[in-house]
Amino acid sequence: MSKTPCHLQGLGVLVTRPIEQAQRLGEAIEAAHGRPLIFPCVEITGPADPAAVKAQLKQAGSYDLLIFISVNAVNYAFPLLPDSLPLDQQVAAVGAATAARLEDYGLEPTLVPERFDSEGLLALPALAGLAGKRVLILRGNGGRELLADGLRERGARVDYAEVYQRLIPQRSAANLVAGWDKWIDAVTVTSAEILDNLFTLLGEAGAAKLQQTPLIVVSQRLAEHARQRGCRTLYLAADAGDPALLKALCELA
Repeated sequence: MSKTPCHLQGLGVLVTRPIEQAQRLGEAIEAAHGRPLIFPCVEITGPADPAAVKAQLKQAGSYDLLIFISVNAVNYAFPLLPDSLPLDQQVAAVGAATAARLEDYGLEPTLVPERFDSEGLLALPALAGLAGKRVLILRGNGGRELLADGLRERGARVDYAEVYQRLIPQRSAANLVAGWDKWIDAVTVTSAEILDNLFTLLGEAGAAKLQQTPLIVVSQRLAEHARQRGCRTLYLAADAGDPALLKALCELA
């Protein structure tokens, strides 16, 4: 980031997103005079059976619409996709970062919602009439069914291609829990899965500390999930991008 929006006054921030994204956010926090501690709570890997996914994606060109659910979906799908796709094929990206990554690969997204989630995509007028259309959602393992269910209600035939896996890292949080009061003033969380994994990794003693620490979340849905997990002080970022997370940290600082 070329310009920092504030001075974080040495704020200690636990960054929990996957390692590559965590490192970028960590650099932004450092540039704003914060103290990032990188602790990824989800590990992204390729699909369990790449050959099977590649065979499935040979048919990608037969779909009327491809939906890339995240930057990871783009990164892991492209090595497995056919070399060319129909020029008139609709391509949707759930978010600006996903759209930018598609452009990096030379595929221009035709549909990008202003709200970077399934609800935002479903609100696009272009997706109102999908009766008889075939849609392929490229995503990780599991996840919300809201998008597929909404498209099916409109008459679309929807398939999934699970092009990557999200796993809980096999790591110890003992040192993090021991030094929590000294190091951690705030925690950034960008999905319910990451928050749940963090609770699992921290254990009972660490969970109590997490519940008392200010938490930066990226949606009202995630805020509600955090409240249900006992988190008491929440700050809502406008979206999951680094600038929005940093702005929320500035409000906290």
